[in-house]
Amino acid sequence: MKRSELFFSAIQVPVDFAMIILASITAFTIREMPEVIEYFNLSSLEFHHVYFEDYIRMALIAAPFFIAIFAIEGLYDIRATRKFWKEAARVLMATSIGLMIVIVTVFLKREWFSSRFIILAAWMLVVFYVVLLRYIIHLIQTWLLIKKGMGVHRLLLIGRNGKMNTIATLIKQNKSLGYKVIDQIDNAHLKLIRQIRANKGVDEIILCESSITDDEQEKLIDYCAINNITYKFIPTTFQTSRYEIGVLNGEPLIEVKHTPLDGWGRILKRVFDIAASVLGIIITSPIMIVTALAVWIDSKGPIIYKNERVGNDGRKFFVYKFRYMKWDYCVTDKNPAVKEALDLEKELIEKQSVRKGPLYKIKADPRKTSVGRIIEKYSIDELPQFFNVLFGSMSLVGPRPHQHREVEKYMDYHRRLLTIKPGVTGMAQVSGRSDLDFEDEYKLDLYYIENWSLLLDIRICLKTIGVLFRKRRNL
Repeated sequence: MKRSELFFSAIQVPVDFAMIILASITAFTIREMPEVIEYFNLSSLEFHHVYFEDYIRMALIAAPFFIAIFAIEGLYDIRATRKFWKEAARVLMATSIGLMIVIVTVFLKREWFSSRFIILAAWMLVVFYVVLLRYIIHLIQTWLLIKKGMGVHRLLLIGRNGKMNTIATLIKQNKSLGYKVIDQIDNAHLKLIRQIRANKGVDEIILCESSITDDEQEKLIDYCAINNITYKFIPTTFQTSRYEIGVLNGEPLIEVKHTPLDGWGRILKRVFDIAASVLGIIITSPIMIVTALAVWIDSKGPIIYKNERVGNDGRKFFVYKFRYMKWDYCVTDKNPAVKEALDLEKELIEKQSVRKGPLYKIKADPRKTSVGRIIEKYSIDELPQFFNVLFGSMSLVGPRPHQHREVEKYMDYHRRLLTIKPGVTGMAQVSGRSDLDFEDEYKLDLYYIENWSLLLDIRICLKTIGVLFRKRRNL
């Protein structure tokens, strides 16, 4: 941990302590307000022989227990690059655990006090105050990181390939990641690493070099442990797979699990899909109604465009979208000019596609309507896919469904994308949307397939909301 991180971790403890006490005082003050007493039909705490001096003494006793719970939850391992929403969620979790302890203690020691109002109010206020002050500290820490370089981790990259070059470029362009690439080398020779550490200092190492031997990697891990250097590596596809270990005739047997989406996992995901799609339809129905009217007024043709795609197990189905192209250019059998539309699309793909691999993305597509450009830019055209999810042909989260002519260009290993239901959004969409090359999109979707969880679905859905309002580069 860097000195600046140690400093912020240290000051966070008294700040949290102060916020817990402040929340307790605020809860007591609110509870004793005449308006509150009258509204909730309460009586003064003094009537129950609860005095402020005794109450604050109990708060001072309880506060260290909350601090201990915060520490157990890892809330004092502070880096400027931490995700603040995760930190806020952990504060809520830790405070709730502390609340349960307080409730049990009050139940066992009823002579203390039994004001449920104060307990619940203090819980909400602790979360609010602690999160608010942590947010302010996080802003200060991030500003010092970006503007003053305070807390930057010196990073050594081992390996020269496309992945490492992308990482190096990303770090140089984005100071908020909290890294500075001090060097990039071809192999993991310890003599060279020692020399770099002596001259420039090394806080972290990232390895992406498939040719390194197990012996070299073991020595590198030992060296990092001895010198307090964080060691990370970019795994191969096999290394990220899920395993189940068994025994056959006395020999250990490792089964590579394809996905957790079997049995109850599949049932749980379907229940989530139904609930979320119904909620999505209800929330977005005003937008869909306005969009339908705009598409109808703007150009001739159907409002909903049904585009045939390939789903799980190679089954074909229709994806519902608001039509954002002129009807004469839509590639569908219902269009009388479908042959001319298909020829034009092939020409545009050849000349203006900005994607590599089997997928295409036409830049500055001339076939879009004026309304279509707006709704496609913000993915409003995809809102009808909530009905795909509700009817079961798609899931809310998963790999994007592709056209049959695109699937025909898949390599054999790409067909793992067809082993689960396609999704309205996915890891690729929240990581780069249509700006990603297909191979990068495949790797993200494969990670999702192998590491699915309901929490991961929820996180992707929440991230999607923010991504929708970010302008795409390749339009």
